[in-house]
Amino acid sequence: MGHACTHDSFPGPDKEHPVVAILAIVAIVAAILLIGWVRLAVHGSEDLQQALVEPFAPGEEPVAPSLEIKPYEERVVDEAVTSSRFATGFSP
Repeated sequence: MGHACTHDSFPGPDKEHPVVAILAIVAIVAAILLIGWVRLAVHGSEDLQQALVEPFAPGEEPVAPSLEIKPYEERVVDEAVTSSRFATGFSP
């Protein structure tokens, strides 16, 4: 009794080697590029090209999305349902 916990009793965290950190960054970048490549291979790029060109199509005016205004009670219920889905792990 009477002994306090000192810094010597609890060593700091182990340091990560710089090569491991660099390899982790390279792996993350490779995963991002692979996911993008697979998305293009599976779905193609037509929808991306349409999304980029669509607002500037000649002769057509861009249409603003309609705003659906719900009553306060409905919004509260929707927020509660959404938060409970994410809390339980059931997300859409």
